[in-house]
Amino acid sequence: MMKRILFVLLVGLTVLSCEQPTENTMIVSGNIKGLKKGTLYLQQFKDSTLAVLDSLEIKGDGAFSFSAEVDEPEIFYLYLKKEDNNDINDRITFFGESGNILINTAWNTFDTNVEISGSKSHEKLLEFYEMASKFNIKQLTLAQQASTPELQEDSVALDSIQRLMNQNTISRYRYALNFGLNNGGSYATPYIMMTEASEANPKYLDSIYRGLTPKVAASKYGKEFKEFLDKKN
Repeated sequence: MMKRILFVLLVGLTVLSCEQPTENTMIVSGNIKGLKKGTLYLQQFKDSTLAVLDSLEIKGDGAFSFSAEVDEPEIFYLYLKKEDNNDINDRITFFGESGNILINTAWNTFDTNVEISGSKSHEKLLEFYEMASKFNIKQLTLAQQASTPELQEDSVALDSIQRLMNQNTISRYRYALNFGLNNGGSYATPYIMMTEASEANPKYLDSIYRGLTPKVAASKYGKEFKEFLDKKN
């Protein structure tokens, strides 16, 4: 009888210890306002395949919570399969890391009006994207101006707009490179350089890699950045 009690206690303690968060545990929680029905997935790329780490069926309540073990900050995704036959606005990209990450959004603007807090790496990613979007908007505005019938017949005006577009592109790359040089301690930096500044001069990208802290350089994206540079050189 005593052996049976001890066995039950041992099993209970083992299960409890498995459920308790560790220093590497990432807890992603939040609320999807207005969502009545759907399935939410926590995803991550593994070996070039988008893998499902966990899922949750939502019925009448948009609150959710996921947990996963992470060795270092990485990109994760929240994918919402809605019951509205609409594949638009269905995936949130965020930089996950250990600790509590809060994500609040709404079902109809799932990936366009989202608030994410609790991840320093994601804060850096958002800082970059907010500035980069200004360059993108300017480029789009100039392209729209160039497409008007009036300017299509004015070669001088078209040349002027083209110069402005070229200058805007150069300014965007200059911002990206300065961002990389000034944020060598962020795990988001090598990811941003590969996804947003891949066409920049390899000489400048090499300088950014050499400025990464040892931990960032040894991370998943730090190693991928090094492989990317080796192929360009």
